[in-house]
Amino acid sequence: MNFLSLFKRKLIFKLKKKINIDNQTVDNNSLDNLLQFFGSDKANKFLKNKNSQGHGYSNHYTNELKNLKEKKMNILEIGSYSGASAAAFTKFFFNSKIFCFDINISNFKYSSKNIEVYGLDINNQKDLQKVLKKIFSTHNFKNFDLIIDDGSHNLSDILFSFNFFFKYLNKKGFFILEDYKLPNYYDYNKNVDDILIDELIKKLQLKKKFNSSIINEKDQIYLINNIKRIKTYKGNLVDSDICFIQKD
Repeated sequence: MNFLSLFKRKLIFKLKKKINIDNQTVDNNSLDNLLQFFGSDKANKFLKNKNSQGHGYSNHYTNELKNLKEKKMNILEIGSYSGASAAAFTKFFFNSKIFCFDINISNFKYSSKNIEVYGLDINNQKDLQKVLKKIFSTHNFKNFDLIIDDGSHNLSDILFSFNFFFKYLNKKGFFILEDYKLPNYYDYNKNVDDILIDELIKKLQLKKKFNSSIINEKDQIYLINNIKRIKTYKGNLVDSDICFIQKD
């Protein structure tokens, strides 16, 4: 992504009128209802699909994270698109702050005092480190409590994201991989000759090293030694898969 394209998208985001959700009264007991209300495909129903069916991740989020609902957390969402899921998470985890990273923030349409949006390409490590430094220094914390990867779903990006950001996850925190099997289903998502994510998960569950040009041996040992639990779920759609990885 070149500088001019990113600049244009950031400008559109800045000038765009957004929907402020802070004063919206909405039932926050059901994450699925919130995701449907704001228009996220993570819900069980997604009206933009022909069959009105969403990924159905809301139930799995609720099962895994319901005990964190009232906790004050710092949540990173990689790939926020319109901000629908960020808005829903802001209402559900009502004491938490959501930080959104997306390469095209011109689509983002919600605003809240608890949402911060950053337009960047995470493959540009210089910009990435700059943004992280700004967030950590401004808000006085060092690591995130939840990290959600719903980005490009290209294999190279998933591997990089997991390897890079897992180090910025607090102990007992969750790294969540959405749609992690897309490189299995679609050739255009399998953009590098590297270990597939389902194979990576199996290796990590067995605490075994693996062949990868993106995750080196030192980083593999770090992952193996710092993962407490891995749980995968199947969503509603053929290509819907989600994985929760908890840090030890």
